[in-house]
Amino acid sequence: MPESDPIQARLIELESKLAWAEDLLDTLNMTVFRQQREIERLQKQVLALDGQVRSLVAIGQPASVRDEIPPHY
Repeated sequence: MPESDPIQARLIELESKLAWAEDLLDTLNMTVFRQQREIERLQKQVLALDGQVRSLVAIGQPASVRDEIPPHY
């Protein structure tokens, strides 16, 4: 049975690498999931801010401080 020892060792090594790869894949999937949630949250925030800017422009308010006329003019 001396031939089975190298085969057994190789099999254990492959199983170990597979377990490590599966763990890494799970970690990466969770990272992508969290990033996607954050992207969606930020997109909603940008849309809300865009709506606020548009409503200010519609009622004649300056969209930013740079658009305001200084008081000395």
